[in-house]
Amino acid sequence: MASLGICTRHFWALRFRSWRLCRCMCGNNMSLPLLDEAATVSGTERETAVVIFLHGLGDTGHGWAESMSSIRLPYVKYICPHAPKMPVQLNGFMSMPSWFDLVGLNPDDAEDEAGIKKAADCIKAVIEHEIKNGIPSHRIILGGFSQGGALSLYTALTCHHKLAGVVALSCWLPLHKTFPQAAGSNVNKDISILQCHGEVDPMIPLRFGSMTADKLKTIINPANIQFKTYLMQHCSCPQEMTAVKEFIAKQLPPV
Repeated sequence: MASLGICTRHFWALRFRSWRLCRCMCGNNMSLPLLDEAATVSGTERETAVVIFLHGLGDTGHGWAESMSSIRLPYVKYICPHAPKMPVQLNGFMSMPSWFDLVGLNPDDAEDEAGIKKAADCIKAVIEHEIKNGIPSHRIILGGFSQGGALSLYTALTCHHKLAGVVALSCWLPLHKTFPQAAGSNVNKDISILQCHGEVDPMIPLRFGSMTADKLKTIINPANIQFKTYLMQHCSCPQEMTAVKEFIAKQLPPV
């Protein structure tokens, strides 16, 4: 059994690294490319694939860029954007980095539908940017932790480009009641998803992760969903990161 994961970052909201607001705004106060200010890990050889990874509430992309660097593949570029600051109802309207507003963390709580959709549109703009720069969409993986993982799931399932996969860590599917209809033509019905969750997560309980996995099986090919659990709280652990590296290597092999 995996050892208990110790949270050294990615924990909700009360600690912030310094960061600068993006200059060019789009929709929900996010820059169109979200790239000028993103923490990026460049490939050490010709880049033929991209991983876009979104941090959790109250965090920035820097910590996850460090994590991606530790499992990097030489031909992959890792982009870890920073969310804009906004008041978040869940934390008493405190202003903090957040992809969209959060009212609560229960599956039946009200959701910021407009904010979620605007945030997804901005991530789709990043995907479009990478495609225009020569990376085929099927060589792009979306991923994220907690709120960022939730946004990566929603974005991938509503994206009009066929993607390589999704890494969804300690998260849920936003606007889950709108699926499968929200997936539209669902060009990603056969997408591969690695979903991981902490067995003793006090923020987003394991059962919410299990419910998300069950819901995903009604939207995409169930055979393409991996749901792994680890003895940890609302954080990551080395065993999980090894699984993430193996998933990325499988979905984005050298070309």
